[in-house]
Amino acid sequence: MNRAIARRRIAPAVIVATTAAAVLTGCGDQTAGGSSSGGTGNGAVSDAPLFSKLPADIQKAGVIKVGTDATYAPMEFKEGDKIVGVDPDIAAALSKQLGVKFEFASGTFDTLLTSLTTGRTDVVMSSVTDTKARQEGLDDKGQKTGAGVDFVDYFIAGSVVYVQKGNPQKVRSIEDLCGKATAVQRGTTFETVAKTQSKACEKAGKPALRIESFPTDAEAQTRVKAGGAVAGVNDYPVALHLTRTAGGGNAFEIVGDQIEAGPFGIAVDKKDTQLRDAIKDALNVIINDGTYKKALDKWGAGSGAVTSAGINGGS
Repeated sequence: MNRAIARRRIAPAVIVATTAAAVLTGCGDQTAGGSSSGGTGNGAVSDAPLFSKLPADIQKAGVIKVGTDATYAPMEFKEGDKIVGVDPDIAAALSKQLGVKFEFASGTFDTLLTSLTTGRTDVVMSSVTDTKARQEGLDDKGQKTGAGVDFVDYFIAGSVVYVQKGNPQKVRSIEDLCGKATAVQRGTTFETVAKTQSKACEKAGKPALRIESFPTDAEAQTRVKAGGAVAGVNDYPVALHLTRTAGGGNAFEIVGDQIEAGPFGIAVDKKDTQLRDAIKDALNVIINDGTYKKALDKWGAGSGAVTSAGINGGS
């Protein structure tokens, strides 16, 4: 994610939803406030181009409830009590095509997919990497933990290593982290990347990574900034944003290349194929009319753009 972010006013279609904080009750670690996009009155606009493609219950409610972890600038983060960023702006564009509001509420990342199966949310938009394991409901040990989800793919990004500015430990790539403290957010694909590298270190006769997993990405960043961890692993767009903004651009730098680049997807319960397909159709409309690219470029994330929406394209 490339980006230079100034404090921005969110697009007019995005407003504060006073009830959004309640959407993820029970998700844990949620924060107050949220944002919603689209619609008037009860939220439904029946003459919107793709309104008729939505499931009847979504049409009636006039709302798509969105789970997110709003600690992940520039993809989704908080400005005051509003959730802003790439994903909310994409949702605002989708709202105009589908004729319903997208109401965002924030919870901890590793609980978001569960909120789909319990019905607390309709979709998850939170820079979630589409993987076969998540599609099939498997944990990082390959054990079944749930029914899995479907993804509507809308962005491409890989993981990358970031270090303190000046790179005091002279880290050149993830292979240099054998035996070193490495900070990551729990439940993420970049935590999996760190674990995979740790096994590779041991296989090569070197010490494993000392992986420190935190509930939020902000905590992992703080650990690296303070020198408690030699490096962090993060999604490229977020790491790039950190290098440009944290400490006025003087806190972090990226080392090495992107690792295992893959699609981010909007997660939908496997039973909600009608909702999944309606979102895919709406994404293709905004990709083709240029609205999607404008939303990415606004936050400096244009390098992750896709040319068409896909379903379950992750590996």
